[in-house]
Amino acid sequence: MAKEFKGKLFVFSAPSGSGKTTIVRHLLTQEKFGLAFSISATSRAPRGEEINGLDYYFISREEFIKKIKNDEFLEWEEVYRDNFYGTLKSEVERIWSQGKHVIFDIDVAGGLRIKKKFPKETLAVFVKPPSVDELKIRLKKRKTESEDKINMRIAKASVELATAPQFDKIIKNYELDIALKEAEELVGNFIDLEK
Repeated sequence: MAKEFKGKLFVFSAPSGSGKTTIVRHLLTQEKFGLAFSISATSRAPRGEEINGLDYYFISREEFIKKIKNDEFLEWEEVYRDNFYGTLKSEVERIWSQGKHVIFDIDVAGGLRIKKKFPKETLAVFVKPPSVDELKIRLKKRKTESEDKINMRIAKASVELATAPQFDKIIKNYELDIALKEAEELVGNFIDLEK
């Protein structure tokens, strides 16, 4: 990894359906922060209108495993059976070379691994949903997954919610406007710590 990096890493993690992607997309529109999105690699198929190289780097399971063996990932995990997700080292280096701060929309385990590797540079934020029942409603509204997949995500959410205290900050996403404002304050304050 690049040794000259002096920027920040912003990790946003949460169970599926908690609103972390909405929060991250909002923060990316705030030019004052100088953020660039870390595009994760995944072995899963694209959902809806997702675009390769914009939403994710969609690669085959075999290619993903090859990259693991070649130590090309900063972090990776088999989030669901045969669905690998990870952060390529080359992606973070690309953002650092632009002099920008990196923002991650990442699963809980991956977010905590990044925080462990870069404890001083990273602000790890957990986005907490109103309830597990609300998560299920949000996931069903997506209309992108089967009932079985939704139930798998809900089961995993209970485990992920228990990790919230390991994060630096928790945003309770009960009211989106309030959550967005809180996220802006957290990012702004963390960037200003160095000034």
